[in-house]
Amino acid sequence: MIAGSMVALVTPMDAQGQLDWDSLAKLVDFHLQEGTNAIVAVGTTGESATLDVSEHIEVIRRVVDQVNGRIPVIAGTGGNSTRESVELTAAAKKVGADACLLVTPYYNKPTQEGLYQHFRHIAEAVAVPQILYNVPGRTVCDMLPETVERLSKISNIIGIKEATGDLQRGQEVLDRVSKDFLVYSGDDATAVELMLMGGKGNISVTANVAPRAMADLCAAAMRGEAEAARAINDKLMPLHKALFIESNPIPVKFALHEMGLIPDGIRLPLTWLSPRCHEPLRQAMRQSGLLA
Repeated sequence: MIAGSMVALVTPMDAQGQLDWDSLAKLVDFHLQEGTNAIVAVGTTGESATLDVSEHIEVIRRVVDQVNGRIPVIAGTGGNSTRESVELTAAAKKVGADACLLVTPYYNKPTQEGLYQHFRHIAEAVAVPQILYNVPGRTVCDMLPETVERLSKISNIIGIKEATGDLQRGQEVLDRVSKDFLVYSGDDATAVELMLMGGKGNISVTANVAPRAMADLCAAAMRGEAEAARAINDKLMPLHKALFIESNPIPVKFALHEMGLIPDGIRLPLTWLSPRCHEPLRQAMRQSGLLA
C-alpha cells in the first residue's frame, strides 16, 4: 500500500528555465534520507503544464532509476486531453513508475459523466495503478463523491488525492468507498485531520522543504496519535500557509532555493516569488525551524 508522506516534488530549473538534472538528483537523495514515503514526479507542483512530453517522461525515468525501488514513485500523468493522458500514463508505466496520479481535466469543464468516462478510459487503456486527483480550486472542475464512488469500483483505480481542504467532503468520500480504496489529502493545512478520519497519507507541497517533519506527522496521524500529529502540524502551519502566498509552486521553489537545494528557475507563465513575499516566507521558514 502506498501511504504516508508523499512529496509533490518540484522540477528544478535554472534561471533560463532549463531542467536542472543535478538538482533533481539532489532532491531525490534528500527525500530518501529524510524519510519521505513516496515521490510524486511531475505532478502539478512539478510544473507538468509547461514541460513537453519528452521532458515529462525523462523526469519520471530519472526519478524511478535513482529511487531504484526503495520507495514508490508516482508519476503525474493527468491532463485535459484524454488521449494525451493515456500517452503519458503508458510512458510512465514503461519507465517503471509504481502508480500514476491523474488530475481532473482543467478548462474543459466536463460533466460528471465526462469525468467518469475520462478516468475509466485511461484505466482500461493502461494497466498501472492510478490515483485520481481532485483540486477544483486550480482546475475549475469538481469531481463529486458519487463519481469517485463509481470510479473506485474500477480495479486499477486505487485511490484519490482530495485537495479541496473540505473535511466534510473528505468524510463523504471515505464513507462511500471501500476500506481498500486509498483516500489521500492534497491540502497540507487539513491533512492531519483527514488522516485521523481514516485517510492514508498526504500528497504534500510542504514535504518538499520539511520532509522529516511531514513523514513524522503522517506516521503519527495514521497511528491515531492525534496529540502528537497535531503538535507537529501546529509547528508547520506557518509554512503550510506561506507556501501559498503566491501560486504554487512559486513559493516552494523560492524556499528550496533559500535552503540551497535548487537554483532560481521557474517557467513562464509562472514567475519568481515577488520581492514583497520574500521576508514573510523566510519568517515562516524560521518559525518552522528551516532557517536559522
